[in-house]
Amino acid sequence: MIKTYLKTLWRMFAKHVTRFVSLVFMVLISVGFCSGVGSSTDKINKSLDEYYRAKNVGDFVIKSTAEGGFTQSDVDKARELFGENAVINTGNSIDISVGEKRSVRYYFLDFDNWTVSVPDIIEGEKSDGAHGIYVENPDNVLKGEEVGARQEIDFADILIKLAEQNGEEIDPAFKKLLEKLEPEKVTVSAVIQSPLTIANDGEPSYNNDGAEVPDTTVGTADMDCLENIYYVSKDLIPSQRDLMSFLPDTPLIADGDIYVAVGDRDIFGCFSARYKTFTDGAKESIASALPGAEVLTLYENYSFKSLYSYSEKVEGIGYILMVAFLIVTALVVLSNMTRLIEEERPQIACLKTLGYSSTGIISKYLLFALIATGLGGGGAYFVGIGLAYLICYVFNYSFFMPPISSSVAIVFYIIAFTLIVVSAVGATALAGYKLTGSRPASLLRPKPPRAGKKVIIEKIPFIWNRLSFKYKSTVRNVLRYKSRFFMTVISVAFSTALVMAGLGILDMCLFHDFGSAAIMGIALVIVAFAGLLTAVVIYTLTNINISERNREIATLMVLGYYDKEVTGYIYREVYINSVIGIIFGYPMSALLLLLVFNTMGFGTLGAVSWFMWLVLPFIVLLFTGAVTLILRRKIVKIDMNESLKAIE
Repeated sequence: MIKTYLKTLWRMFAKHVTRFVSLVFMVLISVGFCSGVGSSTDKINKSLDEYYRAKNVGDFVIKSTAEGGFTQSDVDKARELFGENAVINTGNSIDISVGEKRSVRYYFLDFDNWTVSVPDIIEGEKSDGAHGIYVENPDNVLKGEEVGARQEIDFADILIKLAEQNGEEIDPAFKKLLEKLEPEKVTVSAVIQSPLTIANDGEPSYNNDGAEVPDTTVGTADMDCLENIYYVSKDLIPSQRDLMSFLPDTPLIADGDIYVAVGDRDIFGCFSARYKTFTDGAKESIASALPGAEVLTLYENYSFKSLYSYSEKVEGIGYILMVAFLIVTALVVLSNMTRLIEEERPQIACLKTLGYSSTGIISKYLLFALIATGLGGGGAYFVGIGLAYLICYVFNYSFFMPPISSSVAIVFYIIAFTLIVVSAVGATALAGYKLTGSRPASLLRPKPPRAGKKVIIEKIPFIWNRLSFKYKSTVRNVLRYKSRFFMTVISVAFSTALVMAGLGILDMCLFHDFGSAAIMGIALVIVAFAGLLTAVVIYTLTNINISERNREIATLMVLGYYDKEVTGYIYREVYINSVIGIIFGYPMSALLLLLVFNTMGFGTLGAVSWFMWLVLPFIVLLFTGAVTLILRRKIVKIDMNESLKAIE
């Protein structure tokens, strides 16, 4: 009995190898896309976490609003707040407006003793001075400067104008001293990259009105590209000594910023709830200890916040599109396994006659479904990992990405794969138990063809009477088997909506200045995977259609139909189903786009360019055409003798 069972199992796999392969690829594409897009968010977040610890990224920048900067007493208070394990450096930074929406940020830091958010030297080397300056250039004001270039900076004039801009009054004696200071000549010593400024599209000035980090969901493409930060050599100690000797009653340290990296490096958790609670509490404590000081956290850091924001958007896209991908896959798997069991009616009858139980008979079909989904799911795991790395790489076009984390995130993979396995096993068991409940004698007889009756178009003489015989035959075949028709139309409609989702996001990035290069890359990935899914869906359903109609096709060949006429007989049905699916796909596309735009926080349905809606059907039909070419050989190579040896 076992030997017989294994033989029937092997014959089933050999007979349905094409169907088996199509199931594998269906699961591979669907689960691979879902796990790749979903896990990329976790990978980006974990990369940020690891970068935060490795670079000792500062949690707070405390900026002084008092003349001359913080006192040593202020620094001691900060140390008391954060404990002895916290790393605290002092320095100064100031933003200088050089035009409309353009500014340069100057930093006065002791790099020899600097341990918080230490920048990397890209070109050149540190200066020999005890203190140095580097310049961030979000708007490329200094673009083209090379190591060794000299500049003249009037720091006194900058400080005076900054005070006036903020509506502050400068002590007359202090102002008099500032006016006596000569402009400083500085030399670019090295090009550096700060770990706090990893966004390619620049960072807003601290001096902007509102001092609020711009919403990263809109308009970032208008900002110029941040490429270089310049480390400038300069010795400020003589100026500091002059200032301190002029105002002996004020123990100034000439540093306007305090940079803090808390001792617990595991607290960050990529903007976790714990980190948010800690940050809010710390800001209140700082405000009490240092009245008037301005506190900037990583929540106000444009680079970190925008990267995290975009990764959240990718996760949102992943959840929405995962549902659509899995619905299409589940429908096709359901159709595939149901029709496979229907084709196996004689074999099931023989096994029942030999005494096999319903569970024993169904087990081989369950094994077929499990092996197919298992192989597809196994391959999808690696496709997901590769896609996640690709998405992280695409983010390099918008950010100086931290080293990609080697950690593996499998939540999306487990969710997607589990749903596919459950749908495949459930569909197989449902169809199997329904069929094995029939008597063997009934199963040995071919399933009677569906009774012919008029289709809806026949009731419209104006259209029906103008159709040729071959098109009348095609229309009847399309509408005769309603379950097959609706299954194909719904699957193509969902696939069409997925393609349009990618096109809509791409349109917002290219023509409406929303999103970023990273989001544009995601859009291209969506279009590619949705197109592949469309191709596999149409291939699978058409292949099933051909397998079920071998006798019908063989009859046409015996009657003398040419290969072109026989393939056209099938192709017309494929294209009609695809076109109807595309038509229904338009409203589904609109709904999916609304969900995607709402999740991402940018874009509107009305803003999508009209030509994207026109391109959509051509993309779907392009994949459909490729499938029909692949299946041509299967149609014309049908064995007429074997196909016509059916039980009458």
